[in-house]
Amino acid sequence: MSVEPVTLQKLPTDLSVNRLPKHVAVIMDGNGRWAKNQGKPRIIGHQKGVDALKDLLRCCKDWGVPALTAYAFSTENWGRPSTEVQFLMTLFERVLRRELEEMKEENVKIRFVGNLAGLPDSLRQEIDRSMEDTKNNLGIQFTVATNYGGRQEIIQACKAIAAQVKQGDIEPEQINEELFEQHLYTHGIPNPDLLIRTSGEMRISNFLLWQMAYSEIYVTPTLWPDFDRVEFHKALATYQQRDRRFGKV
Repeated sequence: MSVEPVTLQKLPTDLSVNRLPKHVAVIMDGNGRWAKNQGKPRIIGHQKGVDALKDLLRCCKDWGVPALTAYAFSTENWGRPSTEVQFLMTLFERVLRRELEEMKEENVKIRFVGNLAGLPDSLRQEIDRSMEDTKNNLGIQFTVATNYGGRQEIIQACKAIAAQVKQGDIEPEQINEELFEQHLYTHGIPNPDLLIRTSGEMRISNFLLWQMAYSEIYVTPTLWPDFDRVEFHKALATYQQRDRRFGKV
C-alpha cells in the first residue's frame, strides 16, 4: 500500500456519509487494453492495476467504506496464455509478501475467497499467512476473489447441503437462504451494495452471482489502471442517486 494518492484525501463534500455503500465490489477490467494502448506488454498493465487497487483500498479506508471485494482471478482466467497466468500468480505472491506488514499496520483484515486449493503452493502459503496475521484486525474488510467462479461456488454449496441431507443432519424443508449462504465462500461478509466494473463491459462475468441479487451496478469506460479517486467519486455519486427499493414500492 505504498502508492500515495495525490488528490481527494477526504470524503468529497458532495457525498453523504450516511449514504455510502457498506460494501463495494470491483471487476478490475482493462489492464491488458491499457497496456496495449500504451504500447507496452500486458504484464505492465497488471502491475499498474495493482497500484490502482492499492489506492482504492486506501481510499475506502479514508472515506469510510468498510468493505471492498476485488475480483482478482476467475476460474476462467486459467484459459489465458500460460506465461500471463504464471506472471499473475507470481505477482499476487510478491504483492502479498511486500504489502502485508503495511496492511497490518493500517488494520486491514484480508480474506481470500474461491477455490484456493487450485492455486500454487507458494501462493497459498502467502494467502494463509496474510489471513492469519490480519484475522483480528478491525479496520476495512478486504476480500480478494482468487480462482473464483460464481457458478462453481453455488454448485459446491449445493453439494455440501445435499451431503448434509443424505447424512440425515438436516431435512430438505430446512433449506433456506440463510442456510445456503452459510455454505458460500463469502459466508460472514455482507453482500455488496455497489458493483463497479471498468472498461465498459456490460456483464458480471460469473462474479458473486448469489450475492449481487440487489447490488447497484456502475459501469465506466475507464480502464482499470486509470480508475482513481476521481473515478471512484463519480461511482459513489451515481450510487447515492439511486433509489434502492429491493423489490418494494
